[in-house]
Amino acid sequence: MGKGDGRSRRSKIWRGTHGKTRPRKKRKNRAHRRKPKPQTVG
Repeated sequence: MGKGDGRSRRSKIWRGTHGKTRPRKKRKNRAHRRKPKPQTVG
């Protein structure tokens, strides 16, 4: 695919941000690492 893939719901699922695959794990990690944003984002 092309650029649309990055905005597709697939990219969301791969990133685990707004996907319904495993958002609980990322949510828990984000809550714990709320200050160190550069570490999670990279």
